[in-house]
Amino acid sequence: MADRVSEGGAQPFAHLSAPNAALYRDVLRSFARAKERFIVHLRPEDVAAELRRDGDEQLAQALDKLVEWGNLRADADTGRVTTVEDFHRKRFLFQLTAAGHAAEQAIAFYEEAIGQRGVLQSVALTDIADQLAALSVLAAEKDPDPAKVHLLLLALADRFSSLADNAQAFMSSLRRAIDFSDGDVEGFIAYKERLIDYINRFIADLANSGAHIARLLDEAEARGHERLLGLAARREASDAVPEGADAAEAFGRAEAAALESWRNRWRGLRDWFVSGGADRPSQARLLRQSAVTAIKQLLDTVGLLNERRSGRSDRSADFRTLARWFAEAPDEAAMHRLWRAAFGLASARHLTVTAATLAEWAETEPQGAPWADAPPVRISPQLRRTGSYERRGKPNRVQDRTEMRRLLRERADREAAETAAARARLRTGGPVLLSELGVLDARAFRLFLSLLGDALAARLPGDTEVKAVTGDGSLEVRLSLVPGGGEVRVMTEDGVLGGPEHLIEITDLA
Repeated sequence: MADRVSEGGAQPFAHLSAPNAALYRDVLRSFARAKERFIVHLRPEDVAAELRRDGDEQLAQALDKLVEWGNLRADADTGRVTTVEDFHRKRFLFQLTAAGHAAEQAIAFYEEAIGQRGVLQSVALTDIADQLAALSVLAAEKDPDPAKVHLLLLALADRFSSLADNAQAFMSSLRRAIDFSDGDVEGFIAYKERLIDYINRFIADLANSGAHIARLLDEAEARGHERLLGLAARREASDAVPEGADAAEAFGRAEAAALESWRNRWRGLRDWFVSGGADRPSQARLLRQSAVTAIKQLLDTVGLLNERRSGRSDRSADFRTLARWFAEAPDEAAMHRLWRAAFGLASARHLTVTAATLAEWAETEPQGAPWADAPPVRISPQLRRTGSYERRGKPNRVQDRTEMRRLLRERADREAAETAAARARLRTGGPVLLSELGVLDARAFRLFLSLLGDALAARLPGDTEVKAVTGDGSLEVRLSLVPGGGEVRVMTEDGVLGGPEHLIEITDLA
């Protein structure tokens, strides 16, 4: 019986867009797995058993279509013919064609490349260093074994290619992983923590092994790596198919092409681990920089997720709350106070002050007076309308501000004297009880509150004693809780301060 062949030429990728594409892919994968087990032919019942399904009509039609497209070849199955009826019954053995096998390899390579997440191979760094050390030893020999040199270079090229490809795939997948969409936030954060630890370990291994590999590369080149590359190229060229009548010329061309290929691989290996100056950093350094940047982006993403989980209100929610407060305000004055507290908007006094206003200020002595009680500043309506004002006519005379400077100097001296008196009033000369401080004036009380706030802010939960120093480093306060001391009341001109009894010691460090 004649073999069945495909009709209309091979179309090995047609099944990808055909109906029941999933069934076609399962059938072809079963043939690919059988080929890996060195099984060439499969019967329909073998395919059904591999797919764990019955040998129904749909499977038979799928096999026929794959034969038609050129993925499979069908040969007459005469091995089990025992009767004339068996001979006339249609039985076939199926096997992958060359086109079908090539299509399966291409599809498998595509799926692997698309789905590959990549890894950071710390072990590969160690392997590369070991192989370079072995090559350096061979380079030092007078007559190295070409087979050993060739096998070491092949292993080195394969390991380095795997390292570079996997690192590139890993960084690409890492950039996709950083773009997080809503989902399991807890799982995402846990995954990011493990991923950051993984990247940190690789960065440390790359920094240590990269420097070692760079030294080994320099050592191998110093001992004559070109001779090793030439031995590998000559060994590869010996397997080249002769072309034309001149075999020596064909061998020379093959050897030159192989040598150029090995030089290019060595140059790529060197560029990966050895920098060529400030403007040409090595790929290993660029990989470390990308990894560090990825860690920062991961941390920023985790921080953003934590902010989302903290329940922070947005601007619209703030405005709705503020609107409710306005609606619940008891009167219009309370609404105005709420407006000023929320937005801080009020009519601003302009820097330009007229002579009449200055004269009015001099008569009423408004220094320290509230704005509501101070004389108003009259400005031109043009300033509100246009935002700029230029008074026509002769400019104002230069004002003598000697009196104002004297007043400011007197105020500063008075405040300094009051602060010095307050510091002297608070110096204890040793530990004293809070109840023994006596009556404090307004200035001393404000300084005492500042010291007490610094000490309480520095105390950790469970501590009964704390020491703190003011921001300017001039005063030190020691505060110790008195067990069973009860409540104490500190009398001041502004009121009474109550709290638990403490031992306090205030020292003037200045």
